[in-house]
Amino acid sequence: MHKHVTLLGVLYIIFHLFFLFTAVIILFVFAGSIFLAHSRETTTTLTIVGLALILFFCLLSLPGIIGGIGLLQRRSWARILVLILAIFNLVNIPFGTALGIYSLWVLLNSETAQVFDKRPAAPINNQVRT
Repeated sequence: MHKHVTLLGVLYIIFHLFFLFTAVIILFVFAGSIFLAHSRETTTTLTIVGLALILFFCLLSLPGIIGGIGLLQRRSWARILVLILAIFNLVNIPFGTALGIYSLWVLLNSETAQVFDKRPAAPINNQVRT
């Protein structure tokens, strides 16, 4: 299951970087549209809609990127975050649905729970006092 958790972390980072890239494209499209707008009302509308879309895509992408990085580091909070995101991904047809199903399969597996439950042993202090 280590390989599946690693793959899932990489997939979450790539999938949500795509959302971030989409936000950058929207930024450039709406910035260009604002410069071409002839009236003040159009400029205001484009600014509001553009900022709302950029904020929406950033809010979609940042938790996924953070969760993917946390999965790669085997953080238990990342497992919970990605489980929550997997439920939301199920409605994002077709790629999000596939990622959501795969996420639920990997993260709800009992072997995966053991992967996240393992903690590094405490360091042994072998220094001799004199």
